[in-house]
Amino acid sequence: MSRRERETETERQKLQTHNTRCIDIYLRALELKSSALEWDSNRKMACGNTFFFLLITFSVALITYNIIVSANASLRQELPSPSRSSKISVDPIIKMPVDRSRGGLRSRSPRRLFHTAVTASDSVYNTWQSRVMYYWFKKFKDGPNSEMGGFTRILHSGKPDKYMDEIPTFVAQPLPPGLDRGYIVLNRPWAFVQWLQQADIKEDYILMAEPDHIIVKPIPNLSREGLGAAFHFFYIEPKKYESILRKYFPEDKGPITNIDPIGNSPVIVGKESLKKIAPSWMNVSLAMKKDPETDKAFGWVLEMYAYAVASALHGVGNILYKDFMIQPPWETQVGEKFIIHYTYGCDYTMKGELTYGKIGEWRFDKRSYDDIPPPRNLSLPPPGVPESVVTLVKMVNEATANIPNWGS
Repeated sequence: MSRRERETETERQKLQTHNTRCIDIYLRALELKSSALEWDSNRKMACGNTFFFLLITFSVALITYNIIVSANASLRQELPSPSRSSKISVDPIIKMPVDRSRGGLRSRSPRRLFHTAVTASDSVYNTWQSRVMYYWFKKFKDGPNSEMGGFTRILHSGKPDKYMDEIPTFVAQPLPPGLDRGYIVLNRPWAFVQWLQQADIKEDYILMAEPDHIIVKPIPNLSREGLGAAFHFFYIEPKKYESILRKYFPEDKGPITNIDPIGNSPVIVGKESLKKIAPSWMNVSLAMKKDPETDKAFGWVLEMYAYAVASALHGVGNILYKDFMIQPPWETQVGEKFIIHYTYGCDYTMKGELTYGKIGEWRFDKRSYDDIPPPRNLSLPPPGVPESVVTLVKMVNEATANIPNWGS
């Protein structure tokens, strides 16, 4: 642990009080129990069976226990002030505080391995993406400059599937029914809380990735000196939504600019830092989803904002790497990027013209394969389509051609 990290930890211990922690956790438990009882009441009316009440009571108890033993700070307790200041200047090229960027990006210190973790459900849609992702992880793990360590698919379906032997997998329990309010992504922070608490993770750093990421080159550890490394999402705008975010990041925690314009993925962060962030990430996510104003404002990116807030609450700043990943079709060249994120559909005419928002004569869209994996040997894009899209399809084709029992 660095001197800065030791000082931060000492300050955190001074500020944190046992009573505040217990009160906040108790309030969270009451909220969870209330949701569970409401759900059980509806089940009783339909089924007349007390088994469901016992099941939900156990689930709530499990969540409460895990929050207590894993949370270093919850939503309302005293937290260390962010170590960053709004006055810190930023290198415009690598988006890193200038005083930490001198002397080059890489040092010749021993390798700092990170563990890659991908959360997924057991759906066909998530599963085929996870298999492709893991194929390319293995291809680049031992490449030049790689600091990629182990890999885990965190499966939050609550039960093993038939791909446990193909992909290293940790089985996490989903949230109790109804608690996600129809927003299944809320299972992600809860899954990370369980994994970080229960798994034996050898590496000191974590890369949080997603099933629809394709690694295109060996990834070094981009984090530095207690800072995480994250991709800058243009649509995460803390300043624009300051009035809403102050519900979760009060003014005494620092300027709103301490909330970075990031999501939880891709992010490389210290394992010990993530152990502190994850319970707050879960609590903030649940609180945001419960609040109608916040839910309406953030929509499908709510859980991304929740991670950014949780990171700021614990004083973990992030280096913003614009070259961390590329998102076709909007970015057209792979260049020096490390990851292709195929979140958007790619639609083109046979002349290579983009028809975004309209189904093209040629297309690749992951949503076309929500209940069946894509076939092997997808047709390549027509001439004129950007390199990023061509590379994406070629890499999907290579993976599906070499993964055993594809389509089964």
